[in-house]
Amino acid sequence: MISISSDVIRGYNDTMILNLLKKEPSYGYEISRNIKEVTGEKYVIKETTLYSAFTRMEENGYLESYSQEAENGKRRTYYRITQKGLDYYKEKCEEWQLTKEVVELFISKEN
Repeated sequence: MISISSDVIRGYNDTMILNLLKKEPSYGYEISRNIKEVTGEKYVIKETTLYSAFTRMEENGYLESYSQEAENGKRRTYYRITQKGLDYYKEKCEEWQLTKEVVELFISKEN
């Protein structure tokens, strides 16, 4: 099975994370699991990549974190998207459409 190179997808990790957070606040493990599930296990985000993205996006104002006690009594850090994050998400979606158009010009449909 072909897997996605982390170099290829790196620029869109934020987009995937923000997409999931548009629906509702979530925590790291759940986001990681959702990415794996949505992609049919074609992409599994590394923990270090995920938490680096959280830190970067929080510093940029795209999301905010808060601590909350889970059902098992442990404290979890949850993340939620901000308006700035929603605007950034929309911008990245537009960028993706343009990127796809350009790359497809160089990829033969017949392989």
